[in-house]
This record gives sequence, C-alpha cells and structure tokens, in this order.
Amino acid sequence: MNVIYKTGPDGSRFSVFTTRLERYSVANLYIKMKLLFLFSVVVISCHAVSVFDLVQEQWSFFKAQHEKEYESETEERFRMKIFMENSHKIAKHNKLFAQGKVSYKIGLNKYADMLHHEFISILNGFNKTKSNKLYGNKQNDAITFIEPANVILPKSVDWRTSGAVTPVKDQGHCGSCWSFSATGALEGQHFRKTRQLVSLSEQNLVDCSHKYGNNGCNGGLMDNAFRYIKANGGIDTEQSYPYHAEDGVCHYDPKKSGATDRGYVDIPSGSETSLMSAVATIGPVSVAIDASHETFQLYSDGVYSDPECSAEQLDHGVLVVGYGTENGKDYWLVKNSWGNSWGLDGYIKIARNSNNMCGIATQASYPLV
Repeated sequence: MNVIYKTGPDGSRFSVFTTRLERYSVANLYIKMKLLFLFSVVVISCHAVSVFDLVQEQWSFFKAQHEKEYESETEERFRMKIFMENSHKIAKHNKLFAQGKVSYKIGLNKYADMLHHEFISILNGFNKTKSNKLYGNKQNDAITFIEPANVILPKSVDWRTSGAVTPVKDQGHCGSCWSFSATGALEGQHFRKTRQLVSLSEQNLVDCSHKYGNNGCNGGLMDNAFRYIKANGGIDTEQSYPYHAEDGVCHYDPKKSGATDRGYVDIPSGSETSLMSAVATIGPVSVAIDASHETFQLYSDGVYSDPECSAEQLDHGVLVVGYGTENGKDYWLVKNSWGNSWGLDGYIKIARNSNNMCGIATQASYPLV
C-alpha cells in the first residue's frame, strides 16, 4: 500500500491510501479515455473523407452522364463549385416540396454546372418586342382565333398519344428556341392534315429566315418563322437539313421540303380559355413564356408555379401539346427544346388557370396548313 500526502485548504497535511488495484483502475481509465479520443478523431476524419468522396462521386457521375469536358482544371473547379451550390439549392427547395409548400421539384440536370445568367443568355432566344419584329403584311398572313361554339372540351388532352408530336429535340448552346416551337406546331398541323409525322428542320429556319426578322441563334419569333415558310413555299425536313446549333449559310432545297403553311393564327392574348380551346380542337400550339428563373432551369417534376414568373417579360419559345390536372392542380403540358434529360423527359407542366402563369397565353399561335 502506498501513502500519498496532500495539503488541505487550511494548510494541514493529510494522507490518502491507495492500493495497487486502485492505481491500476485509474491508469486503465486514463488509457481508455485516450483511446476513445483517438477513435473519435479517426471517425471524424473518416466521415470527412466519405463526404468528400461522395461529392466527387456525384460530380464524376454528372460529368459522365452528360458528357462534360472542360477546357482547363480551373474551369472544372469553377463548374464543380456551381454544381455543389445548385445541389444545395435543390435540397432546400425539395424540402419545401416535401412539406407541401411548393407544387414542383427541381433537380440536377445537364445545366446544373451553369450560372443562371449564363444559362438564360445562351438558351432563351425568344424576342420579346413582337411589335418591332413583325415583317411582311400581317393582314395577309395572320388571322385571329375564334373559339368554336357549342363544343364541350375534354378535361385533358395529350397530342403525343395521337402521334402528332415528334421526339424531344435539343437546341444546344444556341438561342434558337423559337425555331423549335415553330417546327413543333407545324409538325402537328401537318400530321393532322396528312396523318404523317415529319420532323422539320430548325436549322433551315435559323439559317434562312433573317429577312423575316429572325436572328438565328440570337433569337426570333415563331410568327416570323411561319411567315418565312409561307413565302418560301416550304421548309426542309430535319433529315435533309440537320441541326448544328449555330448560324450557317442558307441552303434550302425545295426538293427536300417536308411541309408548308398558308399563314398563321394568333390566339387572343392572355386568354387561357382560348388557348385551351385551340389546343383541344386544333393541335399543338406555339407559345412564349418567361423562363428566366433558376427554378425553371432546374425543374424536374410537378406543376410549375412561381409567383415571380412574368406574364409579359417573355424570353423562351416552347410548344403546348396538351393540358390536364394533377393532384388537383390544373396544368399545361409543354414540350421544351433542352433535350430529354431536362424536366419530365424534356417536358414541363406549367400551372393552368393561374393568372396566365409565366405568360403562357400571352403570345400563342399556330400555322395554317
């Protein structure tokens, strides 16, 4: 037995007797605490490494999935930073969706490595100032849509099921959305007339319709595209005049023409009732929308509704191919031109009967065939 002397508060000395077993227990406790501390450090380090590995794995998968290649290591680090920031925004937004506070989800798509202002400057090419961009004799080209009387409209429509819609296309890094909207509407009308679905050439419009007020990859209007097609006597097929996502020299070949039009019909601005009637009775309709919001860039599922979405500041041409109701929410079924990895296999559902959400009924039209 050992005797350990200690000094009390009053200066007196007293003894503490410790046995060998007690000394062993204290030492053993110290060793266990030290080992526990070291183990905790290792666990924390391993956790940090696993999180880093997870991010790297997600980034590698993203690059492989969308065939991403960057010019330098610096650019890749920059793109990865944007990707991680968007991942955080997605998680935050989808938490609100899970709580029932928003009606749609967003997710990682091939545009998740792009800054938002960079994204809209490249892909959104609808010219907003329609009155300043119309060329030709409007009276000879356009008429105003009149809703048919005594027609009971179906509760839902999807022209894809009728065979009137070509597969989703991809405009690439070119502001040619207007050309895809125009070809989509004409493809639908041509199908309804001939029962043949022919994919038409957006590149033909990009290269050849400058005289009618369009600017290729720098934007345009669907109505101006319809004007060009009428005056030109047709538009080539996609197969004969393939898309290159850049401005080129016009080489339209009348022998390769796939369809034509006799002008176009404008739907009364702002009327969702008229738009619904046109979609139900006529077919797919060209529309312009406000697609300038980050949530639109990353949209993945659900009925899109954003209180900040403008009914007047339109910057993107798309195609309405139907309408319906999902979980009590009315929607427009819209075909986009950003590839089938975006949204719902290339489509988006935009809120219907919701104060002209995103301006979907502001500038709607379709070609006459």
